[in-house]
Amino acid sequence: QPQLVESGGGSVQAGGSLRLSCVASGRTLENYAIGWFKERELVAAMSTGGSIYYSESVKGRFSISRNSAEKTVYLDMDSLKPEDTALYSCAAGWNANLRTNQYMYWGQGTQVTVSS
Repeated sequence: QPQLVESGGGSVQAGGSLRLSCVASGRTLENYAIGWFKERELVAAMSTGGSIYYSESVKGRFSISRNSAEKTVYLDMDSLKPEDTALYSCAAGWNANLRTNQYMYWGQGTQVTVSS
């Protein structure tokens, strides 16, 4: 099973940007759908075939991508707002559960804090 480790969180002012990374050790991520969660709320997800989902709250501001060779999934966060402040975690699961929170493997999370 993949072990997931997030990084890239931090403190920024409103309007700023961050890039979160989710690195897998053990198994690669190419066979799994990947989701990014704000606490337990799904904000972005990508299937193995490249289908992408964004929640309404982040659509147009966040972008999910993956680099299979590096076993890394990214979440680019632009135009950040104070309400984006939370612990962000990545998770791996099956395509069938792409738009749910029923993912199997979770990282510990990275904190994002946006000040006004």
